[in-house]
Amino acid sequence: MNEKERFQENAVYPSPIKNKVGNIFIPVRDVEKSRSWYCRVLGLNESDAPIHHGHLCPLPTAGGAGLVLDTMPMWGGDAPDGPPRFETPAFMLMTDDLEGSLRYMKQLGAELVTEIEHDHWFVAKDPDGNMLMICRE
Repeated sequence: MNEKERFQENAVYPSPIKNKVGNIFIPVRDVEKSRSWYCRVLGLNESDAPIHHGHLCPLPTAGGAGLVLDTMPMWGGDAPDGPPRFETPAFMLMTDDLEGSLRYMKQLGAELVTEIEHDHWFVAKDPDGNMLMICRE
């Protein structure tokens, strides 16, 4: 590789795409059931999380990327098993009380994938089998 090719390979090009995540879509089979579960997990009122177009439910968040529950009719939601689920954690939910969060998830009946790891995080599944990481902030 010559000098010109190396320069072009490492060059930064202007992009119209922002370095910012807007929303994270969570694939669900039953948007109403999932809204109830996520609202309990996040301490939200269901009335603050309206369902749009019969398949989308934006959850109010305290900042950063938003969370949207979606039955994903265009992306496999009409298949018998519903849309594909997250087989690995796709995002982290933050907590100041990791031990209390683990107890709370157990009280909700969430399936735990791990216990607390490295005194920093654990993973549980939502009702659709999506893996969620809960992490000490």
